Amino acid sequence: MARRDFLTRIAGGLSSQDLPAPAKINLFLAVTGRRPDGFHDLVSVAVPLVWGDSIGVEAGASFSVACDSPDVPKDGSNLVMRAAGAFAAETGWTGGARFTISKRIPSGAGLGGASSDAATALEALNDLAGRPLDAAGLSRVASAVGSDCPLFLSKGPVVMRGRGERVEPLPREPYSRVRGTRVLVFKPGFAISTPWAYARLAEGGGRAYVPPQRADAQLGSWIQNQGAPAKDLYFNSFERPVFAKFGALPIVLERLRDRFGIEARMSGSGSACFALINESGDAAPVVAAIREAWGASAFVVETRIA
Repeated sequence: MARRDFLTRIAGGLSSQDLPAPAKINLFLAVTGRRPDGFHDLVSVAVPLVWGDSIGVEAGASFSVACDSPDVPKDGSNLVMRAAGAFAAETGWTGGARFTISKRIPSGAGLGGASSDAATALEALNDLAGRPLDAAGLSRVASAVGSDCPLFLSKGPVVMRGRGERVEPLPREPYSRVRGTRVLVFKPGFAISTPWAYARLAEGGGRAYVPPQRADAQLGSWIQNQGAPAKDLYFNSFERPVFAKFGALPIVLERLRDRFGIEARMSGSGSACFALINESGDAAPVVAAIREAWGASAFVVETRIA
């Protein structure tokens, strides 16, 4: 059942089935500087995946959240609960909802799991409340919850600017180059804190930041170069500081390039990485090489760009 059908059922007072909350990967992520408010500006291309979490939503007397992962908080620190509180404050809605998260996206991975859950919850609440918010209103509330939240409202690849709250769809032609592509997502047994990663960038005294003009020029060149593959766009400002601390990441990426000719990169602030693989390629040897390097704790999933 399509996501809109789910939300229509909720608005009609029926119990919901699970709503999709997809993961994302960053094909391009240039951090361009630190802002006076402490956040960072960036230019990024983020694409949603078919695979991700799912959330059950039912009307209730108050807001609550449950999850099948013991590592996910169930209190007000959960972004779903924060999104619910922000929605109620914005709209004055006095209803409630019970959220049940089926967690598939690992935390501390740079895949946007918590933000995607929050965005899905916001849309469901908007339908429960009779849609008091238009698209701009939803985006405004989402950006107050978390910098990555607005991108998940777009349902497709986006270009992000500002601290992530300025979102526009990736144009049709470059989107067609990546749509439906097979993706291998893999993560070592450790997580990486996003605040830590940004702090490491800031320690460089600005030397690690990409000038905004250069970031826009690189992105614009790829968009205009019709037929240019995704790998021509690959860039991630976080790789240099993160790889300097966590050597297990570049070792595996180098191994995949040397053995299989695969250009794999890190998503977001890590620790998850991704590789776009050929439609006819055998992923099994690649998965084996990852597990050989990272051991049994390695997380690996094959999916597609939505």
